[in-house]
Formats: sequence, structure tokens, C-alpha cells
Amino acid sequence: MIRAEVIRRRLNKLDEYLSILRSIQRYQWDEFIQDPEHYGSAERFLQLAIEAVNDIGSHIIAALDLGTVNWYSDIPAILGEKGYVSPALQERWIRMIGFRNALVHDYLDIDRRIVYEALQGSLEDLEALREVFARFL
Repeated sequence: MIRAEVIRRRLNKLDEYLSILRSIQRYQWDEFIQDPEHYGSAERFLQLAIEAVNDIGSHIIAALDLGTVNWYSDIPAILGEKGYVSPALQERWIRMIGFRNALVHDYLDIDRRIVYEALQGSLEDLEALREVFARFL
């Protein structure tokens, strides 16, 4: 059974993260790269936002007994296979997971240009996933 409170709490956090990311998104590249608070915040809040969507997706899969999640990439694959997310959104979500993995595991060599591009181009994907998950409330 889907627990609405589990989804609601994570959607609320996702909203918080997206709000912060939107405020950072306004910076031009030069402003962004010159201030560690800008790029550090972007890195962390992008990671947290991706974690939130992964958590929600995982909860839905477990609650509806849709399959087994062994890897983060299984989450969008299963939800895509079951028709909850479009193939295009599924692919973008898988790329987000790869980006999240780079933020977490390759933190010594983070390419800030990629972070900036994710900030400028991925918030809509996170918002699209938010809409998908809000339907479960």
C-alpha cells in the first residue's frame, strides 16, 4: 500500500530543493563559477533532489510490488516499463542518476560546467517527476 505521507514528505522536500535551485539558476556562468557557495549549493541540492525522486520511486515500486530494485537505475526502468513515466522522462531520469553518482563518488573531479548545465536544464525534469509522483497522493 502506498503511504501518502511518505510521498508527501519527500515531495515537500523536493519543492524546497527546487526552490533553492531556482534561486541559484539565475546566476550567469561567470557568477556561478566564481562563488563556491553557488556551485557547492547547486551540487548538493541537485543531489538531494535526485535522492528525493529516487526515494519516492522506490517507495512506489515496493508499495505496488512492481519489481525488485537492485540499482538506482532500476527505479526509472521499472516505472517506465509499467507506464508511470514516459520513455523520454525515464532516459532523463537515468542520466540524472548517473549525474548523482558522479556528485557522490567523483567529488574530487566534479566538472562544474556539467553542474551548471544540469542546473540550467534539469529542473524541468525534476518537476515532471514531481507531477508523476503527486498523482499517487
